Amino acid sequence: MADASSRTDNSTVLDNDGKIYRLEQGQSGGAIMASNSSDRSDRSDKPLDQKTLRRLAQNREAARKSRLRKKSYVQQLESSKLKLAQLEQELQKARQQGIFISSSGDQTHAMSGNGAMTFDLEYTRWLEDQNKQINELRTAVNAHASDSDLRLIVDGIMAHYDEIFKVKGVAAKADVFHILSGMWKTPAERCFLWLGGFRPSELLKLLVNHLEPLTEQQMLGLTNLQQSSQQAEDALSQGMEALQQSLAETLAGSLGSSAGSSGNVANYMGQMAMAMGKLGTLENFLRQAGLFPFFQS
Repeated sequence: MADASSRTDNSTVLDNDGKIYRLEQGQSGGAIMASNSSDRSDRSDKPLDQKTLRRLAQNREAARKSRLRKKSYVQQLESSKLKLAQLEQELQKARQQGIFISSSGDQTHAMSGNGAMTFDLEYTRWLEDQNKQINELRTAVNAHASDSDLRLIVDGIMAHYDEIFKVKGVAAKADVFHILSGMWKTPAERCFLWLGGFRPSELLKLLVNHLEPLTEQQMLGLTNLQQSSQQAEDALSQGMEALQQSLAETLAGSLGSSAGSSGNVANYMGQMAMAMGKLGTLENFLRQAGLFPFFQS
């Protein structure tokens, strides 16, 4: 019995120790929790100072501005998408209308829009192809190719020149003054420009030095070609001067008359129609200046 009671006391002690231990643990945790809750209640009851309030206000303002920037960025993206879609539609419409010159060689109706820009791009492409053909001809000559092979290359070069004359004719209908000014040429080339190109007689003079030696018959034929070219150039130059004078007089007369009455308006429109008709004559001069060497050959 004594042993049993002692065990009971020990267990009780142990139990009591455990309870005390747990109680102490619980009291400790409760004290900590009470301390934390009391700290929070103290902080909630304590009024915020001006520095903290200012920082909170700055944070709210920064967040608001960030939301506004994000909204503006999204709106800009949507606007850019709409503009891009519109540009794609306009580009597709322009291609369907034939503003751009196709690479298939059908260029008779391609310059209905910006003729000057389109011609400059086409001339750049043509010039690159010409350089390739000249290099091919030079290589064939150095390799002592047969006459038939050389003839094929030369015929290709002649057809290539015929292509640019057709393109210039179409461009002249779109913007005759751009072709007449020769703005697609280099500044040095523009110094020798004549009616949107070069004088064939001057080119023949340069060619003679590279064709020697020539037979007497060949020299005679070349001399006759120079003379006929010079005569055609003189005729075109005189016609061009007369056309420019007539065009200047027509424009001066249309500018001098006022458009205040119906009669003056009709007169003005008639003079402008005459001027536009003379611009068509100017196009013909440019075409003849570019093509008459081929008519003679």
